[in-house]
This record gives sequence, structure tokens and C-alpha cells, in this order.
Amino acid sequence: MPERSLKRPHQFLGLDEVKRLINACNEPTRTIVLLATMTGLRIGEILALRWKRINFIGETLVVAETCFMGHFGTPKTRASRREVPLSPAVVEALKAHYFRSASRSPEGLVFATRNGGPLVSNNLRKRGLQSACARAGLARITWHTLRHTHGTLLHVQGTPLKVAQAQLGHSHMATTLEVYTHASVIAQREAVNLLGEQLFPSVPKNADASGKREEVSSPTH
Repeated sequence: MPERSLKRPHQFLGLDEVKRLINACNEPTRTIVLLATMTGLRIGEILALRWKRINFIGETLVVAETCFMGHFGTPKTRASRREVPLSPAVVEALKAHYFRSASRSPEGLVFATRNGGPLVSNNLRKRGLQSACARAGLARITWHTLRHTHGTLLHVQGTPLKVAQAQLGHSHMATTLEVYTHASVIAQREAVNLLGEQLFPSVPKNADASGKREEVSSPTH
């Protein structure tokens, strides 16, 4: 039988790669990358975000709009319209961005042009994200890579699938499962090491397997 053609695996970043990317970004790309990685929001949801939908005290934001090529619309499904918790690091980044912004009105866009209009994701990707990837020594990625990164990192830390589904705004758990089950090289290594320790406890551990791994260059996922 002819070999089945397989889907190209989704690209995602490891923790070290995320840190390198964030450090290499200029504003507003840095805040957008941080928000995308830490929330799993789609780029259209980020570019449509307004200040009135961010609760700095409650550390949440509400996804109620999306933006594509400058045109606004409502989220495509009921599940996509959601409230998302924010980590303290994201809250602080958004506060700093707020004080840098020209427009701070409730209706104002969080990420806007000088005229207050929406940014274009393709331009932002080419001029901001891809340039940062080059500076960080990473292969080029897309905005969707950061969404897959969020789902994958949730999986690695053991977050329940139902929680990830709500976080990513998926209507069907099968969609979440497809995103959520990307196994990183580090997670695979930890799983194999744990199995080895259970079967062969007398074999000495490799010094690098305890979590203090040497920094080595690895192929991009």
C-alpha cells in the first residue's frame, strides 16, 4: 500500500525559546508575543482588544471581537467569546503598554496605529515577529505558532484538557486535543528518564537529566 501522507506537524516553541524571543522583541511586538504565549489568544483577538475589556484589578480580559485586515467582527463561535485569566507578568506588561499608549479611552484599541486604527497582523509579523526571531536565533514562526505554544506548554505542565479547551476558546474538545498533544523534546526526555528510573533504579543518572541541562542548539520544531 502507498504510504499515507501525514499532516505537517504544528510548530511550537519550548520555554527557553519563548524567553529568547520575548527578550529579542521590540514594542509593541514584545507585549503581543507575551500576551499570545501566555493566553493562547488568536492574533485577530489580540488586535481587536480594547482597553475596556481588560480588568487590571481582576487580572482578566474578555474576548468579544476579532480583527482581520482592519475589519472588525464578532468571534466565530460562542466558545471563542470568553473571559481569560492573566498572569501577573502579563498584567504588568499591559499596564506599562497602557501608559505608553496615545489613546487610553475605554473604546481605544490596546494595540493601535498612530491614528488609533488596528494594526495589520501580516505587517506586524514581517517587521516585528520575524525580525525578533532572527535576533533570537530562531527559525521564522507565525502568530499561530504562539497559540500552539500555549496549548503545548499547558499540556506539558499537566493542565486538564477541559481547562485548555476553555482557555483556547475551542467549541470541540477534539480540536483542543489536536493542539494540546504536541509533545516537546524536553517532555519526551523527562518521560523516558522517569521510566528508566523506575525500571533500572541502580543505573546512575546523567548529570544533565536532573533539569540542569546544558545549553545546546537543537533543530527547530
